[in-house]
Amino acid sequence: MTKWITRASVMVLAFAAAGCATDVPQALKPTDIPAKFTSPIPTAVDVWPKKEWWHGFGSTELDGLIADAEKNNLNIAIAFAAVLQAEAQTNAERSTLFPSITLSPSATREQSTLTSGTGRTVSLPGVTGPTFNTFSLTANGVWSPDIWGLAQDNLRAAVQTLKAQRYAQEEVALTEVSDVGTTYLSVLALRDQITIAVNNVEAAKRVLVVTQERLKAGTDSELDLAQEEAVVEGQEANIPVLKEQEHEQLLALAILLGRAPEGFDVAAQNLDGIKSPLVAPGLPSELLLRNPSVAEAEANLASAHANVDAARAAFFPAVSLTGSAGSESSVVGTLFHASTFEWSAGASALQTLFDAGKLFAESDISKAEQLSLVASYRLAVISAFSSVETALGQVSNYAKEQEALEREVKSAANAFRISELQYREGIVDITTVITTEQTLFAAETSLAQAKLAHAQAVVALYESMGGGWSEDPKDQTQYLPGTIPDAPTAPVPNPQDSIWRALWPNSWSD
Repeated sequence: MTKWITRASVMVLAFAAAGCATDVPQALKPTDIPAKFTSPIPTAVDVWPKKEWWHGFGSTELDGLIADAEKNNLNIAIAFAAVLQAEAQTNAERSTLFPSITLSPSATREQSTLTSGTGRTVSLPGVTGPTFNTFSLTANGVWSPDIWGLAQDNLRAAVQTLKAQRYAQEEVALTEVSDVGTTYLSVLALRDQITIAVNNVEAAKRVLVVTQERLKAGTDSELDLAQEEAVVEGQEANIPVLKEQEHEQLLALAILLGRAPEGFDVAAQNLDGIKSPLVAPGLPSELLLRNPSVAEAEANLASAHANVDAARAAFFPAVSLTGSAGSESSVVGTLFHASTFEWSAGASALQTLFDAGKLFAESDISKAEQLSLVASYRLAVISAFSSVETALGQVSNYAKEQEALEREVKSAANAFRISELQYREGIVDITTVITTEQTLFAAETSLAQAKLAHAQAVVALYESMGGGWSEDPKDQTQYLPGTIPDAPTAPVPNPQDSIWRALWPNSWSD
């Protein structure tokens, strides 16, 4: 007898353990978190972005465009709708923890048949059986107590999915705001380049006039004239292309603002009034709480782990409690009398004995999904570090490129001015003038592109650092390696083992 009691106690404890939520596996390795960023870091600037970081660019027009995008951007609206769906799904999963109660009132009127004393139906001409009413009011309740934690596991999965959708919404908003900034800067840079091209055409035409005069004087040849005409035509050919690019960027900007592109325009004409507000990162480990894409991957992993727990709990019996209470009477007035009241209660359990391996397969699916999301989380973390390193390098190197090109433009402009004067005086030939003017035109175009690249790199720097967003530490499920004693870690699967044994946590039968 004692032996059976001991075995029963062990089974009860095992069942109780099955209903407990297990810890989310820790995906990060010590080598995943660098000690510091290695790209050049700006000094004497703010550490980590602040919210509404775009104000630092000093453009009220850009501020207004981003405000419009936050309200009207359609991708942000889609992400918000996904959050609403996830909230509704979470509420649906939460409802399974509570009883389901229904109320069923009914009223019937029926006519019976005449019967003889022997019980046989009697049919008499013009005579019908009695009619009577029946009224009933019944309440039915069904409750499946969450003994093994299946409903709670499904709720945890839904809650984490909701968090993931909220983080995804933050990521979409950050991306769309950054796209507004980069697209707006592209429009202004293209207008800069159009202005440069127009000025270059005017300069080339000025030289062309001199060439025509020298040709009449017999000091230049038809070849010299043809060469300078080619320079003029080449510069004029650039203008329609640049205008088309500007037009396309305006269309893209209008779409980002959630409006029809027809008639849309911006007032600014160049990058001259745009500042480059730099920002510096703190420790790489701090980025884990500041990047919404990392937080989204973290929540998705936590949701997948809850599904693993749910798949384990699905192996145990499903228990249901049912009950009903109500009354039935032929008269409405007596429907609520104690004499007409009746009730019933019951309990049932359902245990799967054979399903051709379906539950095992579903468990393996959830574990495989968890393994995939462990890798996805690590990829999100490493990619986040890479984005910051890339943006830091671009900001530093594009700034140096811009400084060098500014010096080149200054020297090239001086060289073109001198060559043009000397050409008028007959000291140099047209080839020298063409060479210096083409050098100037190319340098000016490169400088405009470098200014744009640097400004867009600054935007990318803010985006890569999370744009001032941060995760609530209470929502964390992933931590730095070594900061939580005895925390479960995600295993490296052995090709010789099945998914059943390779995935953390151990299967329900272990």
